[in-house]
Amino acid sequence: MRIRNAKNKDAKPIVSLLRQVLELHAEIRPDIFQTGTTKYTENEVVGIISNENRRTYVAVDDNDNLIGFALCEVRNIDSHNMIPRKEMYIDDICVDGNARGKHIGSQLFEHVKQEAKKLGCYEITLNVWEGNDSAKAFYNKMQMKPKSTTMEFIL
Repeated sequence: MRIRNAKNKDAKPIVSLLRQVLELHAEIRPDIFQTGTTKYTENEVVGIISNENRRTYVAVDDNDNLIGFALCEVRNIDSHNMIPRKEMYIDDICVDGNARGKHIGSQLFEHVKQEAKKLGCYEITLNVWEGNDSAKAFYNKMQMKPKSTTMEFIL
């Protein structure tokens, strides 16, 4: 397994893995997520791959088949009441269900950490849905800590 920057040819397999992510979210929150859909289309993923503010890293096997990815965005935080800083936001990170348990997610996260350091980022951030206990356990293992909490009241 190796990790490299995504290429346009990776868009279709990324969308395939995004389906796995969506189905997990739809199972947790069927009131919000529509089964059978994805967060991004193949064309949108191609646009993300070519966006200079985005970073897309893929984990591939020895035959260059995609087995995981991390869609990231470099964000400049510049607010009048906060210390200016740069962050690496992980928009999505996923390892194919057939490849889990082989530390691919850990290696992807470590790669994102190293790239964020090279870019001078202060932090790595992401969002995780309540009920996604396996993701929370993984992020805790990666030594991530809650930064803020979004609350809801469903009408």
